[in-house]
Amino acid sequence: MRALMVGAFGALVAAAVLAVACAPHGRGVPRASAVPTASGEAHGRLGGPDRVARIALAGKAVLAPVTATGRWRIDEQGGRQLLVRGKGGETWRIEQKGALLRVAGDGGDATPWREGPFVARAPEGGGVLRYDNRRYRGELWFTPTDSGLLVVNRVSVEDYLRGVVPIELGTRQPGDRAALEAQSIAARSYAYMRVPSDASMEPPSGWHMLATVQHQVYAGMDVEAPIVNMAIDNTAGLVLRYGGLLVDAPYYSSCGGRTAAPRESWRDVRDEPYLQSVDDTDPRTGRPYCDVSPRNHWTAEFDEALLTETVRRALVAAGARDPRPGSVTALRVEGRTVSGRAPAVVLGTDRGEVTVRNNEIRNVLRDARGAMLSSTYFSVVRESRVRGHLSGVTLHGHGNGHGVGMCQWGAIGRSRAGADARAILRHYYPGTVVGFAD
Repeated sequence: MRALMVGAFGALVAAAVLAVACAPHGRGVPRASAVPTASGEAHGRLGGPDRVARIALAGKAVLAPVTATGRWRIDEQGGRQLLVRGKGGETWRIEQKGALLRVAGDGGDATPWREGPFVARAPEGGGVLRYDNRRYRGELWFTPTDSGLLVVNRVSVEDYLRGVVPIELGTRQPGDRAALEAQSIAARSYAYMRVPSDASMEPPSGWHMLATVQHQVYAGMDVEAPIVNMAIDNTAGLVLRYGGLLVDAPYYSSCGGRTAAPRESWRDVRDEPYLQSVDDTDPRTGRPYCDVSPRNHWTAEFDEALLTETVRRALVAAGARDPRPGSVTALRVEGRTVSGRAPAVVLGTDRGEVTVRNNEIRNVLRDARGAMLSSTYFSVVRESRVRGHLSGVTLHGHGNGHGVGMCQWGAIGRSRAGADARAILRHYYPGTVVGFAD
């Protein structure tokens, strides 16, 4: 899960939002004969006590095809005027021209160009919206930016979680229910840290979270599963608190036997008392609870070409003016963290050394497909040399992910061993209690 910094997609969306703020308001916009919004029409499940999240699905869409399974509509500027009333199976496209939008149909019909944002809704008891071949609860908002269309799903947090937990933990089996409930509470806490209780507080960026690994992976309705929805419903509104305050709750795939403190994975962050390095060994077997994961133990091999690319990538990340790596002469781990992870890797070349630290090690040490290293919990087990240069390295490691907070496969192992959701969360977030957010 989650890095602390938003990556390329986040930067793109952020830049797009700045473009919205600077966009002209389009003098001479053609007037349209709009139909007033019908009063009293319910639009999904956004009117209850639950918090409402804005999830960015795309940051530079060229156009946005939208359809639904039943009745639906597209409104201008947050619902002030009705533009299109659709039926199931009809596809309409949101198109952009500078700071203006219009809705166009397959038959050549199109609304006049108008100021955004446009909002697609399906009324209560109507259809379900579909965008980019995925179904979504709630509303879809379309905003013009200099980079393209910003597409945002406005959805209640509880419904948002239905599209998160099955991706983050899987649909699982009945014996994994406690793990699913723990995941639901952790994911809800993570979301509530980013979604204010006051729905009138619009985020300046236009979104609270991205639908990617930069925050929590979100895939809408198509991934929902009854056993997951039951876990979310059983824990509705419950979050993690420490000292009475809502806490951030990071998680990841597997820890390899011991979790990490924040500073072991990320620089320039503070260690939180509820994010300690904790042992995750099953006393019954002497093995990690996350050994049920098929990827808890791994081997990574780097040939000379991959090592050269690794050094080049490290030099670029360090801002080197001349990123030519030269011949690689060494790859060594410098020290160990409290949990046994690598705090730094030194890459030696015949032109000098470059040091990579913390979770950046995973970004630099990528395989031939570009996949990042599973974790920083590894050792160098083999080196090959040709004429003094390093021609190959084999790493053996444990775990998958940054290691801070809840180990998801460990939670599954503990659930199968009989632990309930609260016990799982107490272990991975020491000192926290489960309670209601609002």
